[in-house]
Amino acid sequence: MADIRFLVVEDSPTMRQLITFSLKRIPNSKIVEASDGVDALKKLKENRFDLIVSDINMPLMDGLKLVSMIRSDPAYRSTPIVIVTTEGSQTDREKGLALGANAYLSKPIQTNELLKIVRDLLKAE
Repeated sequence: MADIRFLVVEDSPTMRQLITFSLKRIPNSKIVEASDGVDALKKLKENRFDLIVSDINMPLMDGLKLVSMIRSDPAYRSTPIVIVTTEGSQTDREKGLALGANAYLSKPIQTNELLKIVRDLLKAE
């Protein structure tokens, strides 16, 4: 099976490590980490990714702006995006999904829930 490439965008090193550790349970996963939206855009130019996991609250460029920029790039228009955030409000959830995110997870995240969403999105490809 081919490698599955993930981009994890999260400004908290602890949270980034937790998400990365969870995704490593998926066979053949290759994970690239970005500390904010600006860093993520740079990495998106350098690599192809099969799925993106992003926080909302980050310095320099937040996750919602990042999602809208990813969706405006034809190369990534259909790449699944999972938002992981402490912003659990219905408004933020709707805004994230309206901008093009495929799923929305509130922190603290459950590893099994994240993996189920990721596996479902990758199968839907």
